[in-house]
Amino acid sequence: QLQLVESGGGLVQPGGSLRLSCAASGFTLDYYAVGWFRQAPGKERELVAGITNGGSTNYGNYGDSVKGRFTISRDNAKNTVYLQMNSLKPEDTAVYYCNAQISYRDIYFSYWGQGTQVTVSS
Repeated sequence: QLQLVESGGGLVQPGGSLRLSCAASGFTLDYYAVGWFRQAPGKERELVAGITNGGSTNYGNYGDSVKGRFTISRDNAKNTVYLQMNSLKPEDTAVYYCNAQISYRDIYFSYWGQGTQVTVSS
């Protein structure tokens, strides 16, 4: 079965850094667009960053503050997409999910990982 597994979350102090990993098994991520999303308690899941199969990145509507702190990248040789998070703030606390998507004509496939918890606290 196709599977995405997130890892790298944990507890960090404000100003700290984490690198999240999204590893695929059962399929290759080479031709998929991949996004990192996050969901805090009581809030809707929101896009943090995305990367296309060609390596182009986007950071949604978060503006310069997010783009300057978070960096999405992919390593096709390792079948993994990363989210480097620096200068973390308490408001970054959430469960972070990765999503892989591919489409052809009118058909598309979308896969979600189980999520990894990020907690930013003193």
